Amino acid sequence: MKISERAQELLAARTPFVHATVVRAQPPTSAYPGDEAILLADGTIEGFVGGQCAQNSVRKAALGALQAGESVLLRVLPDGDVHFPEAAGSCVVVNPCLSGGALEIFLTPQLPAPLIRIYGATPIADALIDVCGVLGYDALREVPNDTDLSDTTAVVIASHGGPEAEIIRAALDNGVGYIGLVASKVRGESILNDLELCEAQRARIHTPVGLRIGAKTPAEIAVSIAAELIAAVREGGLTRLTVPVTSAPAEAVDPVCGMTVPIGPDAQHLELEGTDYWFCCPGCRSAFAAGKGAQ
Repeated sequence: MKISERAQELLAARTPFVHATVVRAQPPTSAYPGDEAILLADGTIEGFVGGQCAQNSVRKAALGALQAGESVLLRVLPDGDVHFPEAAGSCVVVNPCLSGGALEIFLTPQLPAPLIRIYGATPIADALIDVCGVLGYDALREVPNDTDLSDTTAVVIASHGGPEAEIIRAALDNGVGYIGLVASKVRGESILNDLELCEAQRARIHTPVGLRIGAKTPAEIAVSIAAELIAAVREGGLTRLTVPVTSAPAEAVDPVCGMTVPIGPDAQHLELEGTDYWFCCPGCRSAFAAGKGAQ
């Protein structure tokens, strides 16, 4: 499967990943400009952006980019050739491979769009779905009996009645960071008082929902709600709640070259006398095994 096709598949499945593209390759390297790979949150690399030594650096930098949600230009330079200073948006690492060579790889995290679940078949709900589409958010109209909200960025209840309290409770139990209730101040307070919420839970619920912009029509109210959602996503970090990134794999130090390498099923590994050793490449593993055998 082509990298572009795999990327579309992951986006459709709302799976976070990093798209890595080689933008400069100075021989001797095994990668060429234009080579691509996809890196998943568990450290898996699909594609090719360099040999084993480069892959370890790419994997570590990609996981950092995924967690930060920001693109980065990774420069893998030969030992001693670090005339490229680190700057905002870039990262410089030393290439531990004896063959040398230099690579510049652009890492772009691809995170799922915020997922907004909207309850209600009302003009406000209709308008909010349209506005979310313009913003690039994934907006879904839900029915009250849906209780799996684990991947949800925000819930907006615009039903003007019905099981509003039950929906709020389900959203709270699923860790949804933003819950909006379209209701008057008096009615909203009444519903929340019946739920007997703690202060932290109450802070996640917005009612009356939306920024105070004097909105009157359904479309204007939808814009006010969307504006509050934007502020919550950009300033409140709601996307971090909806895009769980697998923790970076455990690391070990290669006893031959001193490189820090991730521990995983694809890593070079050797067990001697009950002790586990991890290596950046087969060459280091062979050199270590030969040295131990000679002792």
